[in-house]
Amino acid sequence: MILTEFKPAEEIIEKIKDDRKIFILGCGGCPEGANTGGKKVLNEMKEKLEAEGKNITGVTEIDFLCQKSLIRARLRRKLVEIENSDSLLIFSCGLGVQATSAVISKVCHPALNTKTFGGITGMWQGTERCDTCGDCILDLTGGICPYTACPKKLLNGACAGQSNGKCETDPQRDCGWELIYKSLKRIGQIDRLYTFIVPRDYKKILPPAELRRSSLWALDEKEVV
Repeated sequence: MILTEFKPAEEIIEKIKDDRKIFILGCGGCPEGANTGGKKVLNEMKEKLEAEGKNITGVTEIDFLCQKSLIRARLRRKLVEIENSDSLLIFSCGLGVQATSAVISKVCHPALNTKTFGGITGMWQGTERCDTCGDCILDLTGGICPYTACPKKLLNGACAGQSNGKCETDPQRDCGWELIYKSLKRIGQIDRLYTFIVPRDYKKILPPAELRRSSLWALDEKEVV
């Protein structure tokens, strides 16, 4: 199971401070097992954001957000609400945020941080990859993870070695930051390139010790009392 944890409420509020209309989307798979998803969690966030003066255009849960064709099918009836939204707030792992960003031309804010895959990389394999950094920044990079799209894991733009949109380390591979630029341009958010992304905090990668001693981490572990 992919383990996630809630982003701090103040971080979420800061991310969406300039957005008035928000569509909330949740994954009904791993987040429910990790107690970071489900209809109760989504509705609680709806109430919190409404208390902040936000207009919630819709709340929807999809079985697995790592499956792009499933996202397309399930959101077909929600296209008007999504089109009238400034952004989406997504309760899923990094794979789900990336898959949704590939399908929906809106800013997709992650509400969760992905901690570990535990050997699993989503129910459906796709081009999306997550580095389980524990501090998801996909809303700043157009739904493309710089840790996995860029072999050098650069966080603030391409290196001088990229040529014609291809990576210096592998000429057959697209430059990750070229992909990020194109994605941000597609959704009209080029200005996000001016946001400085701080270096990764490695302390955030691993779950806390009490979680690693629980059955959520390994089935043969005894629950901490």
